[in-house]
Amino acid sequence: MKTILITGAGGYIGSVATSVLLSKGYAVVALDNFSTGFMQALKLLKKKYGAKMLRVYKVDLAGDLTEVFDKEKKIDAVLHYAAKCSVNESMEYPEKYFENNTCATTNFLGQLLKNKIKNLVFSSTCAVYGEAVYMPLDERHPTEPANPYGESKLMSEKIIEWYSKIHDLHYVILRYFNVCGATDDGMIGDSKNPSPHLMQNAVRGALGIEPFNLTCGKFDTTDGTPIRDYVNVVDLADAHILAVEYLLNGGENEIINIGTGEGNSVLEIVDQVQEITGESFELAKTEARKGEYAKMIAATDKAKRTLGWVPKHTLKDSVQSLVKWYTTNPNGWKK
Repeated sequence: MKTILITGAGGYIGSVATSVLLSKGYAVVALDNFSTGFMQALKLLKKKYGAKMLRVYKVDLAGDLTEVFDKEKKIDAVLHYAAKCSVNESMEYPEKYFENNTCATTNFLGQLLKNKIKNLVFSSTCAVYGEAVYMPLDERHPTEPANPYGESKLMSEKIIEWYSKIHDLHYVILRYFNVCGATDDGMIGDSKNPSPHLMQNAVRGALGIEPFNLTCGKFDTTDGTPIRDYVNVVDLADAHILAVEYLLNGGENEIINIGTGEGNSVLEIVDQVQEITGESFELAKTEARKGEYAKMIAATDKAKRTLGWVPKHTLKDSVQSLVKWYTTNPNGWKK
């Protein structure tokens, strides 16, 4: 039985990944400071799979993790999800992003190496690319972030690459695109309220949980709204598991995009949510988010070639899983 350490395990993506890993027979060591993550998801999973399979530690990656590594002597690989991830917030409070995403990652890497843990899958983002020079974006595309969030992730990528050269750290960096959906059974989902994710907010609008607000500016696209590549959160978790197995089987260091290779505008997603749910809702307009760009679609050949990964969920699957999640948990987990 392999043991995987997950940072940010109480967050949206981290908790779904924890659920998927446990369902596939992995043991999980879950780390989170619960500043934005939620303990409830992990308690639910511990009850389902048992304390032997899921061990939870409330710790901060910027601090001392001796307590964890003194107890957890067998960690095969690390999935590093913990990060702040709001583009708009990063434009208003950049210091939060460099401190939490870059400085804390540097501290965490040092402690991994001190404890001879050298297999890392790093959660990065398409925001490292900035405005697209060509489409679809492959991994060779120039990296010119348009916001501190993307810059903080790119800086962390470079630190990982240097630690690999100097300390023989083995890594796969996954740059993923816009995440959507919940677990297929609707048991684990996004608890941010409001969510920074479009589809989540649109489903909440369709279910009458809260008004839906368009937060995008005017862009040079067909309908004037940004175009993004929407990848299901369970498919994303599967990509991380494949990356772990790739490293454990001796794979080379890689940077890989995780997306679908298809793009949808904001208004197209809203229309699809209304069509799939059968519910119409008013589109109110609020202040536009800062640091956004017009179009972002992934080239996915490398993910298929290197990891054998292809997305399995459709947009309809993602919407339906969110309907299940929000019907049971309209306001997400409670603090």
